[in-house]
Amino acid sequence: MTHLRTAVIWVALLNLAYFGVEFAVALAIGSVSLFADSVDFLEDASINILIAVAMGWNARRRAHLGMLLAAILLAPALAGAWTAWQKLASPVAPAPLPLTLTGLGALAINLTCALILARFRDHHGSLTKAAFLSARNDAFANIAIIVAGVITAYLWRSAWPDLIVGVGIAIMNADAARDVWRAAHAERKSAQP
Repeated sequence: MTHLRTAVIWVALLNLAYFGVEFAVALAIGSVSLFADSVDFLEDASINILIAVAMGWNARRRAHLGMLLAAILLAPALAGAWTAWQKLASPVAPAPLPLTLTGLGALAINLTCALILARFRDHHGSLTKAAFLSARNDAFANIAIIVAGVITAYLWRSAWPDLIVGVGIAIMNADAARDVWRAAHAERKSAQP
């Protein structure tokens, strides 16, 4: 239990730190995918802090928190969709080099977090499932951001690669929210007397 708490606190701190970096770059270059991913970093930090707090709770209380975490996982999906909608009004391509480099930094952070959480992914039900799925999905999203940056730089100077990735990140977060909700619901049913 102590090792898991330490792991999720480290993951929360890493996510919170990179949220600031990615959010600043997203605003500076007008990137939908970086904005969606930065909000996701903030959401991941929140999830891991909540998990650290809920470690000693009984299964029923953890299941209720898991349902709350599923709702929190929807926040980046909604923020990404809203940002993509706004970007359609002014479809300017983001600067490809900062997009790619920031995506590489995010990938390094998320792979580190996924490795830290991998050994705990099947412990404590929906809570650790939420943390692990978040880190794993974020690594896939970061690879897509890097690809969007390369495409924008060398193949297609357009806002569309960034927009497509931003919408993809939103869909992936919505799917993770559904998985966590199901795990929390099953956990709650098994915890009932």
